[in-house]
Amino acid sequence: MKKWPVSLGLVLVVGLLISCATNPITGRKQLNLVSDSEVMSMSFSQYEEFLKENTLSTDQEKTATIKKVGKKIAAAVEKYMSDKGYASQIAGFEWEFNLVEDETPNAWCMPGGKVVFYTGILPYCEDETGIAVVMGHEIAHAVAKHGSERMSQQMAVQYGGTALSVMLDEKPEQTQQLALAAFGLGSQYGIMLPFSRAHETEADKMGLIFMAMAGYDPNEAVPFWQRMSDMGGQKTPEWMSTHPADETRVSDLKAYMPEALKYYKK
Repeated sequence: MKKWPVSLGLVLVVGLLISCATNPITGRKQLNLVSDSEVMSMSFSQYEEFLKENTLSTDQEKTATIKKVGKKIAAAVEKYMSDKGYASQIAGFEWEFNLVEDETPNAWCMPGGKVVFYTGILPYCEDETGIAVVMGHEIAHAVAKHGSERMSQQMAVQYGGTALSVMLDEKPEQTQQLALAAFGLGSQYGIMLPFSRAHETEADKMGLIFMAMAGYDPNEAVPFWQRMSDMGGQKTPEWMSTHPADETRVSDLKAYMPEALKYYKK
């Protein structure tokens, strides 16, 4: 039997599968080599491990605010996806929102709606609306399945598109590390697999709509990102190192604002 060159094989794999996923807002086609059930199973397990290894905040007021904003954004996501006919894309989500004691200005949402805020980002949020900016953005990454896309891209490059189930059997440690990096926990273990600028721009746009639908003024996203930019000084924080240039991000946010404001009801 004739064997295809590896490079050609990858092209065929990508060509066949890239149309299997579509971003629900931008319409961009995405490579997806992993099933939602596989990804969420790994995500939920790793989320539990993270919570065991880190300290939850004892500040009841701040924790309550994170949970309040999270639930409102989650409700907006569910309505948006249902209205657009994409409800099946978040069918397996099990929303959870936690605040951990960590001075790093960071937050993330793993596949399936598992969210963590670090106490270090709260001063830059300033208030509930600032938290909504971050919450909407991070949840948008999960809704758009950016983690699955990053993992699929790495699987295609490193393992020739090998099925996730096979990788878990044959290379469990490497697969777990790849998943951690793809889902946003990689920096905890010295691994970084950054979102692309396309991912970040999509999350910005989707996040504006989600926060607007939840009753938060999307205009507040601009000053939030400006505050995050100002904190960098001469050294860009790890959390922002792969994000679009500050001027580009602010310009894109302002350009998309009229669309987001259509969803805003005070």
